[in-house]
Amino acid sequence: MFIAAFFAAAVGVAPAAAGPNFFVGLTEDQHATLRDAGPYAQDLGVRAYRVPLWWPRGHARVDPLNVAGLDEVVRAAPPSVRLVVALASLKEETPLTDEDREDYCSFARDVLARYPRINDIVVWNEPNKTDFWAPQYNPDETSAAPASYVALLARCYDVLHAFRPNVNVIAPATSPRGNDRPHAVSNISHSPGRFIHGMGEAYRASGRTTRLFDTFAHHAYGSQPHERPWRTHGTTQISQGDWQKLMTAVSYAFEGTGQPVPGECERGRCVWIWYTEDGFQTIPDEAKAGLYSGEENFVPIPDFVGGEPDSPPADVTTPAPDQATQIQDAVRLAYCQPYVQAFFNYRLADSPSLVGWQSGFLWADWTPKDSYSAFKGVIAQAAAKAVPCGALKSGPISVVDPAPPAPPGRPTLRRVARRVTLDWPDAPEDDVMGFAVFRGPRGGGPFTRLNRSGLTPSSRLVDRGLRRGRTYCYRVVAFDTVENRSARSLPRCVAIPRSRR
Repeated sequence: MFIAAFFAAAVGVAPAAAGPNFFVGLTEDQHATLRDAGPYAQDLGVRAYRVPLWWPRGHARVDPLNVAGLDEVVRAAPPSVRLVVALASLKEETPLTDEDREDYCSFARDVLARYPRINDIVVWNEPNKTDFWAPQYNPDETSAAPASYVALLARCYDVLHAFRPNVNVIAPATSPRGNDRPHAVSNISHSPGRFIHGMGEAYRASGRTTRLFDTFAHHAYGSQPHERPWRTHGTTQISQGDWQKLMTAVSYAFEGTGQPVPGECERGRCVWIWYTEDGFQTIPDEAKAGLYSGEENFVPIPDFVGGEPDSPPADVTTPAPDQATQIQDAVRLAYCQPYVQAFFNYRLADSPSLVGWQSGFLWADWTPKDSYSAFKGVIAQAAAKAVPCGALKSGPISVVDPAPPAPPGRPTLRRVARRVTLDWPDAPEDDVMGFAVFRGPRGGGPFTRLNRSGLTPSSRLVDRGLRRGRTYCYRVVAFDTVENRSARSLPRCVAIPRSRR
């Protein structure tokens, strides 16, 4: 569902365009790179660094010895550059207990106290992947990571905003891919949409009524460096071209809660989308090949072989010719996508190891690639608000059918023993494709979805195996063919007697 259609009158709606003050940033793994990046950042027009900081489990305060690299970045960064700290660790350090969560959030608060210039904190990194967050699933194969991540995020939001009310808490920084398989041979993970939905379920179940995050972060990589940025995926992958899928997932997860979704504003604070990682790996030029070692694990593209004309637009299925073309198209697309405020390129300078990433605009010896001027040019175009959104290669960005279906009528309930049959009026719209049914212990919730495996196509559902002595309340939501979601129906409740009758 798209937010413009359902905001309450008391909530402001951002215009359906790029976030105000759209900017381009750099994401790096090495503090030394960002320490020395200043002249290039100023020349390129880069306005932010995403700076990594590892949290050592058991630490609630910053150890000066562990932040020496960050100290150097803060001292060296030009005043015009915004410093965004991504505070994370590996799966072995996942903060799963109340004590660990308190330590992590206190550590983040200490970062703000030590560096008044820093006001943006990314809470963890790619929590939908086992590499960074474990376990992803419980022993009974039910989802675990979204709920445990929400517990951390909720605590950090409260701790950080109590310390500095205008801090920007950024989450979840999801990976664009995941397999949703608890027993996968490798990379046990959640797809980003499934993870976001799980976050919404955990938020609702917690009874929380305030925000979890201020800015929604996502990693927008495509499948391969040559894949066009506007390409959509019929799978669970969410790359840059899958903006509508991302918006649908976030809206589905948090609609009607105290967590605003991208484009929604509350008391003057709007939620925006930041693509905190993206990039296009290149083949080392023949003259630079000696700088690199190892074996490439992607199919890279040249840095520049002449680019391509903007018109006629290239077919989305064709491989892009070079990095220069890709970065121009990606930044322009991000600028024009509604509610997107930032695009961060992964790396300024290449890793010399081909197992790492060669998506920078400097070779491993810090000399500019031939794509450098294209990166600089498109940043300037975005800064001047001169991106022609009506002439993108993808075509104009449009929100398909933003109007949600009308909320279903209040269901009627018919109980037979420990089975309840729900019926509700047929949808008045022709494009409703099905219904989701939610059940809770009382009319005010919390509610969890019953038909998780798919939508119910008819206006009837049977709920079996209910427990005696319990009360069950039901609400129904309609979905149309482009996954716009209605508001929930009014609830209806039924009590299952303790005795057989």
